[in-house]
Amino acid sequence: MSDDKIRLGGMALGNGVLVHGPRSWACAVRGSDGELRVASGEKELKSSEIESPLLRGLARIGEMLAVLPAVRRELPEAELPFRQGRVIATVAGCALAAKGLRSSQLGPVAQESAAALLALAPVAMSLRGTEIASYHGAEHISIGSYEHGEPRPREHERCGSHLLGPVLVATVAGNVLAGKIADTPRGRSAARLVAGLGAVAASTELYGWALRNPKHVLARALAWPGHELQRRFLTAEPTPEQLEVAEAALAACLRLETAPPAAA
Repeated sequence: MSDDKIRLGGMALGNGVLVHGPRSWACAVRGSDGELRVASGEKELKSSEIESPLLRGLARIGEMLAVLPAVRRELPEAELPFRQGRVIATVAGCALAAKGLRSSQLGPVAQESAAALLALAPVAMSLRGTEIASYHGAEHISIGSYEHGEPRPREHERCGSHLLGPVLVATVAGNVLAGKIADTPRGRSAARLVAGLGAVAASTELYGWALRNPKHVLARALAWPGHELQRRFLTAEPTPEQLEVAEAALAACLRLETAPPAAA
């Protein structure tokens, strides 16, 4: 990525793409009538202003979640992936299955590993075999091509899928430790929550290191699972119409990011 390019992130929707930068967000969707609609705005929460390593990862997640209400308000037709009925049902089913695993005869490491893998099911359910996968590919192509100044494939080096491996390993280790230090169900639940937050924080810092050192053998090993997930399951080749939507979101976000900041 060129140093003069604005660092961008994004999210694929059921009918469009959300792109966000350090200060702004923009969303473009294809309406049921085939028309392209775009909305944009300034972020209320900016993770770039957070300097603490313990809080940066959580702030980045919170930053994205804080944008979604504005997206729904400005573009009511936007189809957020986790509002789908089958995804909600999968989340509930996986939570019950994870609870059952923790009361099984499996060892602690096996229990927590299986529970962590179950947590991936809602992500796979929300993407695979849907238009979201194609919009995910369009998001990566548009942002990657802008950042690198040349046409790029549908896999992107900063996709959140690269966090899955580190988060799973850290979560399993943290939950096993939580089960050993807490001796009541309520205490174990609280300890697992703390362990989960710590896993996200630690994984985000490790992920940031890998991005800064892409040629290191450990960085390449960390990137491989996310790359394969994107290639095999989480993205699909977009249509020209879907690419047009992603490009519209990108252009609207860049217009806000390159405009002078509004006076306080």
